[in-house]
Amino acid sequence: MYLPAWTYRIRHTHFPQKLMQDGRGKKMKFSTDHFLYGGDYNPEQWLSTPEILEEDIILMKQAHVNAVTLGVFAWSALEPSNDEYHFEWLERIIDRLYENGISVILATPSGARPKWLAQRWPEVLRTDAFRRRALYGGRHNHCYSSPVYRKKTAQIDRLLAQRFGRHPAVILWHVSNEFGGECHCALCQQSFREWLQARYGTISRLNEAWYTLFWSHIYDSFDDVESPSPLGEEHLMGLNLDWKRFVTERTGDFLAHEIHALREGGARQPVTTNFMYDYAGLDYQKLSDLVDIVSWDAYPLWHSAPDARIAAECALQHDRMRSIRKGPFLLMESALSSTNWQPVSRLKRPGLLQAQGLQALAHGSDSILYFQMRQSRGASEKLHSALIGHSGTGDTRVFYEAAQTGLALQQLRELCGTQAPAHAAVFYDTQNRWALEGSEGPRNAGIYYRETVQKCYNALRRLGLNVDVLDQTQPLEGYHIVAAPMLYQLRGDIVERLCEFVERGGSLLCTALTGVTDDSDLCFLGATPYGMTELLGLQRTEVDALYDGESNTLVRQAADTTDFAPVYRCSRLCELIKLSSAKPLLVYGEDFYRGTPAATINQYGRGFAFYLSADAEDSCFNDLLRFIALRAQLPIRFPQGLPEGLELTERIGPQGSYIFLQNFSNASQPVPTLPAAQFFWGTRGPKNVDLLSPFDTAIFKLPASEAFDENNKGVSVL
Repeated sequence: MYLPAWTYRIRHTHFPQKLMQDGRGKKMKFSTDHFLYGGDYNPEQWLSTPEILEEDIILMKQAHVNAVTLGVFAWSALEPSNDEYHFEWLERIIDRLYENGISVILATPSGARPKWLAQRWPEVLRTDAFRRRALYGGRHNHCYSSPVYRKKTAQIDRLLAQRFGRHPAVILWHVSNEFGGECHCALCQQSFREWLQARYGTISRLNEAWYTLFWSHIYDSFDDVESPSPLGEEHLMGLNLDWKRFVTERTGDFLAHEIHALREGGARQPVTTNFMYDYAGLDYQKLSDLVDIVSWDAYPLWHSAPDARIAAECALQHDRMRSIRKGPFLLMESALSSTNWQPVSRLKRPGLLQAQGLQALAHGSDSILYFQMRQSRGASEKLHSALIGHSGTGDTRVFYEAAQTGLALQQLRELCGTQAPAHAAVFYDTQNRWALEGSEGPRNAGIYYRETVQKCYNALRRLGLNVDVLDQTQPLEGYHIVAAPMLYQLRGDIVERLCEFVERGGSLLCTALTGVTDDSDLCFLGATPYGMTELLGLQRTEVDALYDGESNTLVRQAADTTDFAPVYRCSRLCELIKLSSAKPLLVYGEDFYRGTPAATINQYGRGFAFYLSADAEDSCFNDLLRFIALRAQLPIRFPQGLPEGLELTERIGPQGSYIFLQNFSNASQPVPTLPAAQFFWGTRGPKNVDLLSPFDTAIFKLPASEAFDENNKGVSVL
């Protein structure tokens, strides 16, 4: 009898609960009654010129800055040599900021270690997959398993907490910076083996989960296991997946270690750490329980493609961060204009600085924070844009736009803390991504998981819907529609929960490569999609991978319907499926499987399950998800779809509903009719609100009596 991997786990490892709690034994909540505005500030670079520090405060106040992040890269200034601490300069600056109405997000400095630490204890440096110890340098170059590194970070964290843990200026702790990367040193290898032993219990269970009989790669002992390496084993998918899970566990354990040190030092403020844009190296869902509020850094490649497309991609990432904890988040970093590290450092076009920030607000952020407040004079990020450039004045386009944005946040204060509820959700699952992108076949030339998720997301958003972005472990209650594209890896009880969701009346969309493997990347035996053949009313028989440049067509089954176009293009992946109870909506138009089903509908209980077996073009996803939403009787403002580049997002609070309309296209767009809604705020004020120029924002308000619909659990109807 075949058993999926989760059935023979003896126990799972978890982050220590005591490290997830504050000193009084319960989680903290970060909340603010005003939007935070400001960003990363590095005054340690200017200690020899105190007049610049005073000028900075004057200019920041002119830009309506009310919060800055300090200490991210300040370890060498705080501890210039082992056990020699200099906190006086930091205290002076915190005091001056507080006197001027500027709050502080105080960082622990572990994100960039000092040179003396690496010289004295080389073990703190990382070892790469080729087993080479790194030289000192860079930023992400420290081993989370190193006892020395843990001791030294805990030491400085405790001292910072003792000094500033009750300072009225400090509102939040920023733990380390942009966690990422991995270490393959002997310490990490041993920790990995211990983690595996805790996960599997016996080596025979590990061998079974990793299918090590293949190529005669059976392990005799946990001591034999090495992390994946180009010099050794790279083709055991179970090993690769477990290594990635372990890297998340190591990172989370280090994060918890730092939080614990802050609490030991007496810090009573909430904590966060900054996640990154579409970063696949860590499973952020696993780390989220350690922090009191989710925060992240958004650096999309504006102007590298049509801005409407970039905006949609950034919107998905905002919603992903909001959905992790189902509440407001913080935009911890973004660029005021150009960066220094992207392939091409294009200036943000006029108006985009404000539009990108307000997009974050629309999707649930309670902050707009930037990197950096004053432009560095030298080293890596000297050409990264800043509020205060090398000229040292406020007489710049960027400063003016930033000041206008700061003023806007003051005017929008009543929106702070409001929610952005969604009744449609899309799965974007990090561990599923690891498995899909790490699989050898069916298409090593690119599987396009992220792009498929984006198509589902865009299709729902163009209907004017808020959308949550989930991983497969999160609850499904409260949603009308769930899109689970390319759910290749099934973990835990996801099959049972999807069946229950549809049976109770939900609408589910699955796509090609659903239900192929378990959480060790072992293929399910029997009919697939595994455990979902009755739910979907079909089973997969074959998968055809197409070369780049090849395509097929999808043809509507009913010629007289207006729900679908006569024909769509598809590429890359075409599954062959056999129907049981499902009914075809689209069929293939070409190749030997011409006329066979490609998109289907199946009633299951009180709901419907849909399947799209090919990698179809955007318009197919748009029409299919509109069809699904209409059948689900979900209140939809724009059944025909919003124009390209026009985004509608909603935040809801006690005083009503706030509807953001933003134009990310390169042409002016007419403002669609919003019955019962009143103009609340706009880029160009209350005049000419019938037309949105590129990068304009208009916000409309519905009173609370109009904004809530009991039958739809809070979704607003217009």
